[in-house]
Amino acid sequence: MLGLTSIGSLMVALDVLVVAAALTTIRQDLGASIEQLEWTVNAYSLSFAVLLMTTAAIGDRWGRRRTFAAGLALFSIASVACALATSVPWLIVARTFQGMGAAVVMPLAMGLLGAAFPPERRGWAIGIFSGLTGLAVLGGPMIGGAVTEGLAWQWIFWINLPVGALAIPLVLRNIPESWGAARRVDLRGGVLIALAVLGLVWGVVRGEVAGWASVEVIGSFTLGALLLLAFLAWERRAPQPMVPLSYFRSRAFSAGNASGFFLTAALYGAVFFVAQFMQTAFDSGPLKAGLQLLPWTATLFLVAPIAGRLVDRIGERPLVVTGLALQAVGMFWISQVAKGPIEYSQLVLPLIVAGCGVSMAMPATQSASVGALPREAVGIASGVYSMMRQLGGVVGVAVLAAVFAAAGGYESFTTGFTRALAVCGVLSLLGALSGLGIVVQRDPGSRALVARQEPIEEML
Repeated sequence: MLGLTSIGSLMVALDVLVVAAALTTIRQDLGASIEQLEWTVNAYSLSFAVLLMTTAAIGDRWGRRRTFAAGLALFSIASVACALATSVPWLIVARTFQGMGAAVVMPLAMGLLGAAFPPERRGWAIGIFSGLTGLAVLGGPMIGGAVTEGLAWQWIFWINLPVGALAIPLVLRNIPESWGAARRVDLRGGVLIALAVLGLVWGVVRGEVAGWASVEVIGSFTLGALLLLAFLAWERRAPQPMVPLSYFRSRAFSAGNASGFFLTAALYGAVFFVAQFMQTAFDSGPLKAGLQLLPWTATLFLVAPIAGRLVDRIGERPLVVTGLALQAVGMFWISQVAKGPIEYSQLVLPLIVAGCGVSMAMPATQSASVGALPREAVGIASGVYSMMRQLGGVVGVAVLAAVFAAAGGYESFTTGFTRALAVCGVLSLLGALSGLGIVVQRDPGSRALVARQEPIEEML
């Protein structure tokens, strides 16, 4: 059970960041623009985000094992489509289906673990599961770089096929079926939020190319805003809403989700550009670029477990505010030193500062969001937090890419990069300000459950 669910988590986690070190190669091979490159990342994150809640409800009704195996199959087939892509639009569509598969795999893996292990062993199981997931997160850029440099960028997707082909029959044979409480699937809510976010992100992505005052961009923003209002109106009266709006009456829940949103917006946006900067500024190959990110990513294993323990001692707010402030310092620092001639050694310390900051804030934002609600609401609250975090990643990449394009894009890479990283700092500060609103009056049962979850999984 633990091994097979972890395999699914590894596949999904790798494909969040494995593409980062290959972006420059993909751009050169397929002639991709900055707009197209960001969609190769955002198509995955967007479909992942908006389907998380729906797929969890479907799995509870149809059977978690069966739905988990179907998610592995979809993810594997979509990975093959990514590997076979001969154009950027093809790759973007395939990445969308990959994100759909990921949205099935991740929540169902956690559901299967929760159903299989008794409470006294569940924390141990989730700790192992999360640690393996963290290895994939840490190794994503390095593995992507090694595969891209040693073989070709297509192989970062081909490697999913044999893993999926071996895992699916083992899942069906060895994992017992389980079901959750029957919940109505809020398809209307899922469609509305997906189209709303797509409209808003489309406007940001197309702003520099089509013109911010163009009919396309203004119409996209308007349609996205109207759909978002329609989503909120529907969720207020839906019998079983995908996102219970009443949860946001809790100040701590709202502040924790806002902090998580801005944290991931800055983080994903920075990953998107820093890996490319390593290859552009230092002429690094994909593998070397992945290794050069280690001072940043390795802090997750060193700092996040300590921060997870400190949450119970000093509360979430100090860790969220301090951590996101440190991430802001690291981002502003990089944006300044990258303006002129630079050596890699100048980036090591700001990368460590930013990494320590995000590693401090990550477990605390989850604890504040989930722990603010009663125990019976923990499952849905965790799903809402995960969705908000993924949506933050979509918005962060879109906003930073728009700033980068406005500064001249790849024709003026250094200028665009420094401005984009400065915006990362601003997003981090917005997250820190949001964290000031965290004051949790906690249900004891919810804290016990949250405490069992290792913080490293929240990189997802």
